Order: sequence, then C-alpha cells, then structure tokens
Amino acid sequence: MKFTLSWLKDHLDTAAPLDDILYALTDLGLEVEEVSNRAAKLAAFTLAKITHAEQHPDADKLRVCRVETDEGEKQIVCGAPNARAGITVVLAKPGDYVPGIDVTLGVGKIRGVESHGMMCSERELELSDEHNGIIELASGEVGQKFTDWLAINRPSVVDPMIHIKITPNRPDALGVRGVARDLAARGLGTLKPLPVPEIKGAFPCPITVTIDPALRDKGCPLFAGRLIRGVKNGPSPAWLADRLIAIGLRPISALVDITNYFTFALNRPLHVFDAARVHGNLHIHPAKGGEELLALDSKTYTLHPGMMLISDDTQPESLAGIMGGELSGCTEATTDVFLESAYWDPITIAATGRALKINSDARYRFERGVDPAFTLPGLDLATQMILDLCGGTPSDIAIDGAAPDTTRAYRLNPARVISLVGMDIPEAEQRRTLESLGFTLNGDMATPPSWRPDVLGDADLVEEVARIASLTKLVGKPLKRATAGVPKPILTPAQVRERAARRTIAGLGYNECVTYSFIDHDAATLFGGGADALRVENPISSEMTHLRPDLLPGLLRAAARNQARGFADLALFEVGPAFHGGEPGEQHVQAAGLLVGASAPRDPYASRRPVDVFDAKADAEAVLAALGAPARVQITRKVNAWWHPGRSGVVSLGPNTLATFGEVHPKVLAAMGVKGPAVAFTILIANVPLPKVKTPTRPALKISDLQAVERDFAFVVDAQVESLTAVNAALGADKALIESVRVFDQFTGEKAEAQMGAGKKSIALTVRLQPEGKTLTEPEIEAVSSKIVEKVTKATGGTLRS
Repeated sequence: MKFTLSWLKDHLDTAAPLDDILYALTDLGLEVEEVSNRAAKLAAFTLAKITHAEQHPDADKLRVCRVETDEGEKQIVCGAPNARAGITVVLAKPGDYVPGIDVTLGVGKIRGVESHGMMCSERELELSDEHNGIIELASGEVGQKFTDWLAINRPSVVDPMIHIKITPNRPDALGVRGVARDLAARGLGTLKPLPVPEIKGAFPCPITVTIDPALRDKGCPLFAGRLIRGVKNGPSPAWLADRLIAIGLRPISALVDITNYFTFALNRPLHVFDAARVHGNLHIHPAKGGEELLALDSKTYTLHPGMMLISDDTQPESLAGIMGGELSGCTEATTDVFLESAYWDPITIAATGRALKINSDARYRFERGVDPAFTLPGLDLATQMILDLCGGTPSDIAIDGAAPDTTRAYRLNPARVISLVGMDIPEAEQRRTLESLGFTLNGDMATPPSWRPDVLGDADLVEEVARIASLTKLVGKPLKRATAGVPKPILTPAQVRERAARRTIAGLGYNECVTYSFIDHDAATLFGGGADALRVENPISSEMTHLRPDLLPGLLRAAARNQARGFADLALFEVGPAFHGGEPGEQHVQAAGLLVGASAPRDPYASRRPVDVFDAKADAEAVLAALGAPARVQITRKVNAWWHPGRSGVVSLGPNTLATFGEVHPKVLAAMGVKGPAVAFTILIANVPLPKVKTPTRPALKISDLQAVERDFAFVVDAQVESLTAVNAALGADKALIESVRVFDQFTGEKAEAQMGAGKKSIALTVRLQPEGKTLTEPEIEAVSSKIVEKVTKATGGTLRS
C-alpha cells in the first residue's frame, strides 16, 4: 500500500512530523517498507540571484557570474546558455552533494578562474530530465531553502511517498483513509469528515443491472451503477496525476484515473464502462465455461465454470471484481459512461484470480474484503468527482441486491483487557480507542464497523485496544513464583537424557540434522516399516508417505545429498521420534549417529583410514555412559535386516535392548544412494535404566590413596570367541577389588595359528586392582589372579598362554 504524505493529510488533520508518523505506523502494525523523501536530498540547496554575468576570458561557452547568496557575493563559473544577470537560481555550495551527477562539490578552478559553487539544472537535482539550462525561478528570496520554495510552488515534487506492508487481516488499511483512522486513534491528529454528496439523477438509468439468483447469496450480494452522459474524457489534472505517479501508477485518462484514485484513497475499487460499447443491459452471472474475455491488460482469458462475469446482452464485458474488458474500456472519444460499484465475495474473487493468474489492485482488495456498506456512498463520491473533472449529467442509480448485514457485537471487559495486555489502561481510554476506530458501543457491547471483517471476537477488542495503546509501553515485570524457595526442575528425566545425548554426540564431532518424520514407502520398507498403519492419509509429496520407523533413513538421505555435492567424509546425528505404530503413543525417541567415509583427513602420518564398526561401537558406548547406562552389558548379533550381519551388534541388558551399532548393510546403502563404508549406531534412550538413587547433584568423587595394581593376562581361545566374553568373565572374578578390565592386544592370523594351533587366537587383558582398606600383599594379588584365570578359562574354554 503506497500513498503520499499530502494524500494522508487530506484525511488526517495533523502537524506531526514525518518521522513520528512513520514510527506510529509500524507500531500500529502497518509496517513501513519504504519512504521516498526527495526533500531530504534537496535540503542543502538554497536560492540565489545572478547580479552580473560576463564571458569567460578563456572559453567561448562559459560565463563568469557574480551571484548573491545568503553568505554574500560569490564567483561561479557556469556553462548554461541561460545564465544571465537578474534571474533567480538554485545554488549548490562547496560541500553540497549533487544527486543527479553523484558529486560532492568543492572550490575549483575552471580554465584558470575560481568557482565557488554551482547553479543547478533540473536533471542535476533529479527533478526531471531537463538539462538544457539552469533552473530559473519566477519567485523566491535569496537564501530561501529550495525545499521551502518547492513546498509552496510545486508540492508534489517534495511530497514523501510512504510504502507500508499490510497484513491479510487488515483490508481497511488498503485505503489512505483507513491508515489515517488508525493514526487519529493513536493521537497523531484528527480524522477529517468525509461528506457524501447527494447525487440527484436527471433521468432514469437506461442500463439495468441484474444479478443471477445463483450469485445473490454468495458471489455478488450487491451491484449498483449509474449512467453519466456528456462527459469529456481527457488528461487528469496535475494533482491527480502527480499522486498516481508518486505511488507508481501511470495516469491514463481522467475517468480511469478517478477509479484508481478511489481504489487507493478509500479502498473502493470501481469500474467505468463506455456506455456506447455496452449492448443492452448488464447481467452478473456465473460463467458456463469456455467464454473468452479480452481484458484491459490486452490478454485474452478463457473462463472456467462458476467464475463471475459481467456481460451485456451479447458478450462478456468484465471479469467481475478483478479486471474490466478492453472492448468496453473508456477512450478519449468516450462521452457516456456507466460507473459501477459492487460488493463481491472474497473467496470467489480469490479463486478466480488464482486460477487465471491475474493480479490487479481490485482483486487484491476484494479478496481481502472491502466495506460492503460503502458500496453506494463510494458510487456517489466517484460520481461527484467525475462531474467535477469531466462534466456530464448523472442518471438515477441502477441497483440489484443489498449490502450484506455484517452487524455483530462482542462484550468489552475492561478488567480482562488490563489483565491480558499487562498495562493499566483506564476504561474510558479503552472505550475512546474503540470509538475512534469506528466501533459502536452500547453499554459493554461493542459493534465492529462494517469495514473491519477481521474483528470476530472479544479477543480482537483486546488486540485493538493494545495496538492503539502501543505495546512498546509495556514494562517488564518478573513473574511470581508459584511456590517459595528454589524452583523444581522443569525438564523431565526423558528431556534431560535427550539433551545429554545430543550434547555428547555433538561433542564427539558429529553434525546435527533435523529431518522430516515422513519418508517414502521404499525407504520405510528397508527399515522395517511401510505398513498401512504408518501411511499418511494426505502426504505433501510422494517422498513423505509414511512415518519413519527409524532415524537412519533420514540420515542416509542427508549423507547422499552431501556426497552428491562433494562432501565424502561425514559425521551426522539426529535425536528425535521414530514410530512403531500408527496409534497415539506408539513412538519412541532415538539418538542415531552415522559415519561415512574416512575417520580423519589426509595427513603425512597415515592417520586416515575407513570408518569401521569399532568407531560406531566406541561412540555408542560413550553416549550410553553419558546416559548413565551400566558399564557391564551384553552384546549379541541378533540385529535387524538393515545392519551388516557379521559386522554389527546389539547392546542389551538381558532382554532390554539399549543400542545397536555396526556397518549398514551394503544393499541398504545402494538403495539409499550412499557410497563408501558407512557405520552407524542407534540408541533407544527410554530403554536405558534410570539410576536407583536420585540426587539433585553428582555423587562425590571417590579417589583411593592406596596404590593400584595392574596385571596382564594372555589367553589362548578359539578364533570365534568374543573379547567381551573374556572381559566380562574377568570383571566377575572380584567385583569389589577389580576396577577395570581392557583388551590391549589380540594375536590372530596364520602366525598365531602356527604357534597356538589351527582356529586359535590370543587375547591379552590388563586388569586393574584398586584396594580400598589396605595395600594388597603379593599373596592377595596372586589369589585374585588365580580367580581371574579360572573365570576366563571357564567362560571362554581357553587356556592361559605360556
């Protein structure tokens, strides 16, 4: 929505400066997008008078002028052919910026003669393209600001243009008067009255109008118009043309410009038909489909069934509420016009405009909702302007239908307004605000005006009061605590664990992804989903048809997109819900990580290697430790089908599955478009047992002052025996004394089998003993060592390596 400051002041009696108006507009919810203030560019220029002009001693086309300024007489060299003594000019002094030539002036020498300024042309000041000579003014005093002279003599040149952004719920602000009403309610002036003239028809209207019964209730409740005979259509007066030009419209003719003026001034789109081109009467009806209309934009549109048309007795003449037809458009030869004013259903207009891809100022306003009660007053006001500018004789009004009744009332509760807004707004101020916006108050019931279709409840009354009062006046106040003392934790244990998992995985070097919970059917099937219970009824695309059964499909898709763009080494993770059913509650939270490519960048130390199952296992164990999972767990190979069967495992506590880790199955990688080695892990956060003792703080750190003892053991076992079996067996030898057990070596391959026998390997363990009460003696250490050997050999079927 664009308008000029003088246009606004036609409706608002105000002395407020421009900056105050701009601030208030944004604060009222009418966000200022742009301000074009040409006066600011011209503020430095003043008026001066040439007292003497003579030929330059060293140039035929230059003159040396003595110029009377507000700072005394100055010498200025000028090349304009009209530079002569006695004329009043516009002066740019040294230090002034001249916008038309993008130069900041200084004192200079031109062919050896000093020049202390410049006398400007209109092009140099960006007033027009005229540059055949300097500006000559018929009036003005020396030293007077040029902007002040323009404000008196050419106000349109320095009239600021304001462009505001209108939200869809404020159609009333699509007219200058609606904007002025809001500013008046804020207190930046007084809304000027808008008297509606009483137009008496000199004769019955020879063109009748008829609304098809199918459109009376929904489509076109009201259609009115009148014939004006004997008009003279020509160029618009300067004030009207200047306003249209200022907001980016091209003046066409007085009749057309008047309709555009009312569209922006009063939010009342109108249309004028050349009555000589209308055959018979006008009919408002739904299109049958297939009709063609040559519109005013010189394009031919083929109409769909149900679109609203205005037709005469022989052909379509206008696309109702959107754009008129070229065949009945006005020209300079037009002498009789039919002026139309109607109310159109917003939904029907919007549907037609979108289907035909037509954007017009009329459609923009009708689809948001214009004031139905202003249909006839708008017709009378436009008639009066046509009579004033073009002459003519009006007929009686031809009308069919009636304006829809928009009367409704909502209760104003001043106490609730104060409670919701958080400001102490007196009841009298609340009532004054609503009345200034056009509401009618009857006791505590407020009736919205017909131009405010967005007010649909008492909450909207609160919003209007708050908007006018300005939420910038809110003072921040701390909320009272429900209970005294230290507040209880807000996050649930599940939320705390999700945060811990997210931070831990990020700390391991992964990048977080946020993917859709919907995936395609093929990807869902690969990961155990794809059932009808998980199918989305109305998917937004063919790639989002099912709820995801796991987080890995989204991560693999993200990895494939990154690889396609040249990123080969990836570490991605996501924490979010996965779905095992379609009913409420049939979902669980996972933390999933994916490693693709190599573990490190290329360097001279051969650090780079492909990621493997142990990278995923280590990261999964780190996340489980951060979640408080027990250190002793079982690892089995009963994995799902999307994991590599020989290079993956399941971390569990008995039947309770905590996590799965390993390589992703090659078939799955191929189906998802991922290249290279890819390992992953999935943590079932809810399955990790909560600590038995809940404390608000971490437990005290236990540090023993006694010397720890480490002993190394090597066992010969079958090649199929897992290292974890030996580790768990060693830990069980003495749970109180043994602090940790870790594998530090594994001897496998042909050399191992040559030394220890076919199908054998060696596992080397380091066992750390941490005494509590006293230092361990050698016999005590030997006793524990014997238990370790006994436990491990029994669990693995191996022997102590000699």
